[in-house]
Amino acid sequence: MSEEVATINNAEQFDIVTCYQKFLENNPDISMPIAAIESLVELIKHSKATTLSEFMESLKDASQTLKSSVRNSISLSAGADLFLRFVTRTSHDVTNFEACKEHLRNSGKVLVEKAVATILIHSYSRVVMLLLQQAAAHKKRFKVYVTESRPTSLGIRSTKILRKAGIPATIILDTAVGYVIDKVDAVFVGAEGVVENGGLINAIGTYQLAVVAKAANKPFYAVIESYKFVRLFPLNQYDLPTHTPDLLTFPDLESRQIDENSEQKIREEDNDDDVENFVASNPTVDYTPPDYITLLCTDLGVLTPSGVSDELIKLYL
Repeated sequence: MSEEVATINNAEQFDIVTCYQKFLENNPDISMPIAAIESLVELIKHSKATTLSEFMESLKDASQTLKSSVRNSISLSAGADLFLRFVTRTSHDVTNFEACKEHLRNSGKVLVEKAVATILIHSYSRVVMLLLQQAAAHKKRFKVYVTESRPTSLGIRSTKILRKAGIPATIILDTAVGYVIDKVDAVFVGAEGVVENGGLINAIGTYQLAVVAKAANKPFYAVIESYKFVRLFPLNQYDLPTHTPDLLTFPDLESRQIDENSEQKIREEDNDDDVENFVASNPTVDYTPPDYITLLCTDLGVLTPSGVSDELIKLYL
């Protein structure tokens, strides 16, 4: 909390309007409804009420004071009324008054935190970057988890672009997707191609990201241009067109005679050439079936995966 708001809170008489104005001044990106909720939460912290009815009356009075303090109170009223409805419902479920106040303080914080969306993206996609930059320019509040996206590490590039645009972004390991997914509100990915059944061909790791998102009941959105619609109908990962003949092959262990003299040499090779060979023999893209995709956001509009085939028919017939 800022020093200005802290000063207000330490004052003998809590001023809800001044607190509200300070929240707006200290964070220009905060919306009026959220500032109103935060101000009411501050009021709860400093409430001297000894009964539930007195407490509810003070909240209603403070809410009305806030609404009267601005010329256009529509947006502010939305946040204040929402919080009051929440307080009214919650107060019936808690018998202990002090426990009720503590619960409301904590719940108010959660309500404010939820106003900031958390997005997960994979690797680097030019169109996803543009989407997020435009959202930030329109004062949308969100933060972004970015997968590192080995072996290209393009997630680092995405993170730098987002931070430069003033968007809070942090890199996570590709293997940490399952760890953070419960904190995520939605997943956004780009695509190298959209196939006939509405599935995606994209940077390796997209499929496992979609699987984790579906298991956690998180929406998975693909943001693509319609010129990436392609007439392919893969049934699985191995139906994808690839120019890697030795894809995921196993080394011939019998051809490597291991003795005391050669063991050290083999260890050195494993640390150098073999690592590069392993990367080269791994896939660079994977296929995400349509069942894992919530919607596709395109220049033709927002499509369901099944709607892709209709658009392809229009393009090719």
